[in-house]
Amino acid sequence: MAEGPMSEAGERRRKLDNLLESGQSPYRNRFPDPEPVAPLLERYEAIENGQPSDDEHRVAGRILIKRGHGKATFLVLKDASGRVQLYGNIDILGEETYADFQHLDIGDVIGVTGPVFRTRRGELSVEARSFILLAKALHPLPEKWHGLTDVEIRYRQRYLDLIVNDEVHRSFYIRGKVLSSLRRFMDGRGFLEVETPILQTIPGGATARSFETHHNALDIDLYMRIALELHLKRLIVGGFDKVYEVGRIFRNEGISTKHNPEFTMMESQQAYADYKDVMEMLETLVAHIAMEVLGTLEVPWKGAEVDLTPPWRRVTLRELIRGHSGVDFVDYPDRDTLKVKVEELGVEVDPAASWGKLVDELLSNFVEPKLIQPTFIVDYPLELSPLARPKDEDPTLVERFEGFIGGMEIANCFSELTDPLDQRRRFEEQANQREAGDEEAGYVDEDFLTALEYGMPPSGGSGLGIDRLCMILTDSPSIRDAILFPLLKPDK
Repeated sequence: MAEGPMSEAGERRRKLDNLLESGQSPYRNRFPDPEPVAPLLERYEAIENGQPSDDEHRVAGRILIKRGHGKATFLVLKDASGRVQLYGNIDILGEETYADFQHLDIGDVIGVTGPVFRTRRGELSVEARSFILLAKALHPLPEKWHGLTDVEIRYRQRYLDLIVNDEVHRSFYIRGKVLSSLRRFMDGRGFLEVETPILQTIPGGATARSFETHHNALDIDLYMRIALELHLKRLIVGGFDKVYEVGRIFRNEGISTKHNPEFTMMESQQAYADYKDVMEMLETLVAHIAMEVLGTLEVPWKGAEVDLTPPWRRVTLRELIRGHSGVDFVDYPDRDTLKVKVEELGVEVDPAASWGKLVDELLSNFVEPKLIQPTFIVDYPLELSPLARPKDEDPTLVERFEGFIGGMEIANCFSELTDPLDQRRRFEEQANQREAGDEEAGYVDEDFLTALEYGMPPSGGSGLGIDRLCMILTDSPSIRDAILFPLLKPDK
């Protein structure tokens, strides 16, 4: 019978049992101070063949490749920084220790001590003078030449994806650096990082369906936040002039290449600023992150190239929708006439969709996919923007912009509405829409209205989608490639 994965797993379990029977621990508690392999190899780049380093070095990681037989065995070890070849020889290790070295499996985690040298083929390696098994792998890794290609397995078992796919490992390393760079930028501009509640009595700050839960001790229903905005505004009322938060958002919506029910946003509020100030800050922030993390403002995206150099293109919503769909929404001022026109274009719409939702459908279907280069869309209708300040010259529009890159919205920002009476009217309109069947419409948040009644300075707010930004910076086609553990239906 041909040997398969089950027989290999059985052989690994046999080795584990042998270790236990001999009194050896297959799962050690520590291996102090291993050196990252990438800078170690860089340090010895100039070493010549046959001249091992004077010092011995400690490296640790997972075995990815094993080859050789007889008196010499070569392993390839991977740690978080890169890969290094290990060389084990019976004359150096001794017969008994070398036998243990030979019996190591691909996937095992080991620690090795020895000098760095260059092989006759010119490859920098670590000569194993001693080694220790740190964790025995009971399952084989995916086949080394083809890697892990099954998308479903990659997302469900992200740990395997990270082990065998270096590009995936790099993408999430970049994501971590993006967050660090973002914080440095915001801190450098005088913003204070804060934390606001995830569980809320009223979900607000966006039009979205929320997740609901129940707190037993207080016997009240709670909602997981759908935005960070309203609590950040409370802080502006309270006297903090510049605040931001990087936090998880939860929306009970569909899953797609651009949507995951749990995602990360950076939202900010800046007192005494408006949406034009925020526009400058946002494009500068993204360019700063790209240059600091990637060293370039020109990034590949789906076979093309996106140029993040500020200033970004500014264009009105009306102009773009009219240019790409042929519809001037100003000519259709009521819901029913616009609904007929949108349906004539072949767009399926919710029967209960408001006029604002219909305008948004035109944007999503005809404009958004074509906005590959960075673009700010400005001048949104008031009905689409229940929290934004009206324009002085045209109160039917608001001081709001959305940022688009790669055919996706990555940011939503505006001058904040600080008039408590106007805000109450808009909340009540949202509540009426909810009662009429729109499950994404908002509630009347009395506590927030009370905060506004104490006086809120003019403020510019931003909301930047971290996951989508990371998609752009890593050329990832799906948001699941930018989230370490995306939500999946349980595997039965």
